[in-house]
Amino acid sequence: MDEQRLINIEIKMAHQEHQLEELHQVIYQQQKTIDKLEILLQGLTSRLKEALGDGGEEIRGNEKPPHY
Repeated sequence: MDEQRLINIEIKMAHQEHQLEELHQVIYQQQKTIDKLEILLQGLTSRLKEALGDGGEEIRGNEKPPHY
């Protein structure tokens, strides 16, 4: 294997390692966002259940209002 071919392979590997690290950072940031959103959703769900009272255990989205 000639030296230039080895250098090209090393350059490609370095580029791939850099890309992999960038992808890792993106995934890490996305997971942090997902974790925050899950906590927010739990809080909102809890507040909604409190607002509906004890009888509001199940949240129904497509119920017709009582006057129908």
